[in-house]
Parts: sequence; structure tokens; C-alpha cells
Amino acid sequence: MMEISSSSGRFQCQQPRRSVLTVVSAHKTLFTLLWILGFSSLFFWQGNSVEGIQIFLWSARRSPGTPLPTLRPVAFNLTAFGGVGDGVTMNTEAFNRAVAAISKFQKMGGAQLNVQPGRWLTAPFNLTSHMTLFLAEGAVILGAEDENLWPLMPPLPSYGYGREHKGPRYGSLIHGQNIVDVVITGHNGTIDGQGKSWWTKFQKKSLNYTRGPLVQFMWSKNIKISNITLQNSPFWTLHPYDCKNIYISNVTILAPIFEAPNTDGIDPDSCENVVIENCYISVGDDGIAIKSGWDQYGIKYGKPSTNIVIRDLVIRSLVSAGVSIGSEMSGGVSNITVENTYIWDSRRGVRIKTAPGRGGYVTNITYHNITLVNVRVGMVIKTDYNEHPDSDFDPEALPVIANITYDGIHGERVRVP
Repeated sequence: MMEISSSSGRFQCQQPRRSVLTVVSAHKTLFTLLWILGFSSLFFWQGNSVEGIQIFLWSARRSPGTPLPTLRPVAFNLTAFGGVGDGVTMNTEAFNRAVAAISKFQKMGGAQLNVQPGRWLTAPFNLTSHMTLFLAEGAVILGAEDENLWPLMPPLPSYGYGREHKGPRYGSLIHGQNIVDVVITGHNGTIDGQGKSWWTKFQKKSLNYTRGPLVQFMWSKNIKISNITLQNSPFWTLHPYDCKNIYISNVTILAPIFEAPNTDGIDPDSCENVVIENCYISVGDDGIAIKSGWDQYGIKYGKPSTNIVIRDLVIRSLVSAGVSIGSEMSGGVSNITVENTYIWDSRRGVRIKTAPGRGGYVTNITYHNITLVNVRVGMVIKTDYNEHPDSDFDPEALPVIANITYDGIHGERVRVP
């Protein structure tokens, strides 16, 4: 159930303080699952199909026509700025005008943008400080499929290159940079990246730049994301980069489990003080991947991911891992707790992945009360994950792995090939 692999014996890897693996009976596993999902008493299960795969969403019970709550001193509707929710009209300018109006209320505590029921097609747009983006029940923000409408951004400084190509990368559909006090929430409205066209172009090698995330925050703080669905991202779904004080709760993240490459669920990257709780994630790559930069660029940037709590999640990752650390971890990863989490129908349960050249460290990691069902490999520490931005990495830059605790790991139908 646990696999440790390495291409070299030189890694400084200390023995875990405690490693516990308990295979429990079916009734105990069922009890654990029900406990993890206890918070769903406020929700009901609603069937939904994504790319032919039957999954379930949490959707808040609401009466039709219930007014949207106002969480800021001022609230606007997107229609007031010319928005048309017919799934065809391009709403980029409406979003931009709304954000510009909200930016004028920062000294008053900010303002709220209500996205009403409808299908709101848009190219990427930026958020501003002291803003709440509220998606009503039945509201869907649709990402434009034409990559020419997506702006290009410089590579992340801790990566040196775009993750897939040298040079620039596409920005995210919803982007926030150097901002504070931002909320994305709603009555389970949806942000849909319409990623299928991106995945097809990637597989055909017809893209010249790295695909962009669905939602991305950079150099920002005090961010809250809750009660929404994020689906069909072109690339990583939710990517906070070098941010502080991030709270993510009651978010459903979906992508097809096959043929949707690199659609990680949540990727905290060089982030500090993060809580991720009460989420359902079913995607085509890692459910969660904690990162902090790539080889010599991440070492130079030197920003770790630290103080992260992940709890009360249900994750499905048939082609990758439920919760990963790395492989881009060159700035270091420390003080991580993953607890009360149910991982099912996944290739791996919890995984740490590094390689010579990464440098950095992975320390003080605790996995507590994890249930694994129908998982190929339960716990993995892989030290030969040899993907590099270029040939200039230092092969003597060896990651340090220390103080890893596995406590109360329960498994059914877990196997190692």
C-alpha cells in the first residue's frame, strides 16, 4: 500500500515518526464515509453528468426567486453593465465595466457583483480588491473557447518557463493579482472553462503556449472561495500563487476523469496560511497538488508553501493522486495537515513527488484519518519524478524529506502493482 521509489540513494529522507495502515471492514469504512460527509445534512445530492460520467453535486436548498444576499455595502447586477446571459453574447466588457465600478468603492468596504441565472460567455477578466463575485443558482460563467481571446502572461518567476512551453503562458479565465479581500461565492453557481477544446488542442500539439488556469490569484491575500462549482478548466482549476490567508470551502470541482490533462483541482503554490475544507473534487489529474516552484527557478524564488490544512474532502483522481505534494516543490513545503479525507477510484491516495535538481524540502507533513477505497497505491513517496524546465538544473540539489506522519489510514481494495 505504500511505495517509495528513487533513482538514487543520496536523498536525505528520514524515517516517518509513525506509519499506521489499518484495513477495516466494510461497515467501518461506511461509517467513516458518512462521518466525512456529515456536513452534507445542509445539502441534497443532485445527479449531474460531466462528459458522460455520472457524478454528484452538493446544491443548497433554496426557494425559487429568493433574493441574493448582499455581502458588501453596495451590490450591482451584471445586467446593469450590459451583460446578456444567453450563452452567445460576449460579456467581457460587461465584466470589465462592473469591476471598474466596484474598484471605486474600496474605501467604503467594497462592492458585490451579482451574476444572475443565465449562461454568461466571457473572455478572461480581472477582479479587484474588496470585491465579492456572487453567482446565483443557475448562473454559469462560460470561458471563451477561442485561445486568441485569452491574454498572454510571463512565466511564473519560480518556474522560469511555462509549464508546457518555453516563453509566455495563457492567463486564467478569472484572475486576481496584487489584490486583497476578495470573495467568490454564491448559491452553487458555476464557472465553466469549456476546457474540451483546450484539451484537444493540447493533445494535437497545436498550442504554442502553456494553457491557463480557470481561477488564479497571484501575490494576493485574504481570499475566500465557497459554495460554487468550478468545472472543465483548460489546465489547473484553482491556482493561488504566492498568496496568504486563503480559505476554500464547499466547492465542487469537476473535470472528466479521462482525456482532460492537467486539470488539477486545487494547487496552492508558494502559499501561506491556507484552509481547504468540505469540498468534492473529481478531476483528470491530482485532486490537490501543493507546489512551490520548479528546480533552480524555485530555489532562487525561495517562497515555500506552509501552514496548510486540508480536511473533510471527498476526492476522485482516476489517473493521478488524491492529494500530492510536488513535484514542483523547490521553494519548500512544510507544516501540512491532511485529515478526515475520503479518496476513491484513484490511481494513488496521497503522494509526495520530487527529483534530483528540485532542492527544497518536504517536512512536518501529517496524514490523519484518511480513507482509501478502490485505490491502486495508497501512499507514495517518489524521488525520481524527472521533469525539468531545462538542462541547467543542479543534479546535486537534493530534496530533504523529513517528519512525515501517517496516522489512521484505512483502506479497501487498495493494491500495489
